[in-house]
Amino acid sequence: MKNLKFYIIIPAHNEEESIAQTLESLITQTLPAKHIVVVNDNSTDLTEQIVKTLAKEHSNISLVNVTSSDEHLPGSKIINAFYKGYETLDEAYDVICKFDADLIFPKHYLERLASHFSKNKQLGMAAGFCYVEKNKEWVLENLTRKDHIRGALKAYRKQCFLDIGKLKPSMGWDTVDELLASYYNWDLLTDASLHVKHLKPTGISYNKASKYLQGEAMYKMRYGFIITLISALKLAYKKKSIVLFKDYMFGYFRGKQQSLERLVSKEQGQFIRRLRWKGMLGKLK
Repeated sequence: MKNLKFYIIIPAHNEEESIAQTLESLITQTLPAKHIVVVNDNSTDLTEQIVKTLAKEHSNISLVNVTSSDEHLPGSKIINAFYKGYETLDEAYDVICKFDADLIFPKHYLERLASHFSKNKQLGMAAGFCYVEKNKEWVLENLTRKDHIRGALKAYRKQCFLDIGKLKPSMGWDTVDELLASYYNWDLLTDASLHVKHLKPTGISYNKASKYLQGEAMYKMRYGFIITLISALKLAYKKKSIVLFKDYMFGYFRGKQQSLERLVSKEQGQFIRRLRWKGMLGKLK
């Protein structure tokens, strides 16, 4: 377990209020990461200076500066930044992580993940759970199924990461990665004992365009109309917004009309639909 090498990549855009706390929680891990790369993506605040200061003090922290747009969008912007960090690393890692820049990890987080990966050689992905502060208490950020690994804190075994074709630069990347991991017979694990503090609720600064991207992603993942409809209803219900449902469906039909490039093959799409139907019917039973 102690020999597992963790490489961590953190895309960051204007994260001066949180990046120091995130890095400090990783610096003090009981199992230190071999490399922590922060990709400063077009920040206009003090993000770069904060990371530079910590990098001078800690040899496992490095900074990469990139320039994209100044919009705060999910999907391609985040993953393109991830790859800028990935390109600076060697391939001697055992576990590759994509973490957000607004998380505070418990001190034993990486050690616990290492234990899970060591005990189960077929474990492809693992993570804890995000908690947000409400009324001065940290409560579970319950946006998705409890067996879903949030995009904020992804950790992949190397071979699983390679099998799934790494990360897709598109909205939906943090869903299709799990679906493809299952397609290639990798196990997924969420550890409810690992409470990660999420300093900014998911999507708080996303703009209107990003809402359409969610629907487009469902098209790209070959969900089909019925599964997209059910998924859009569930997501909109959880976020208590009928407008979101309209946005998701608009995005799906826009993707279909434009014949956007799919994220998965036809065979993988068939597997994904079977998996989705199995999960939905299982809940009904």
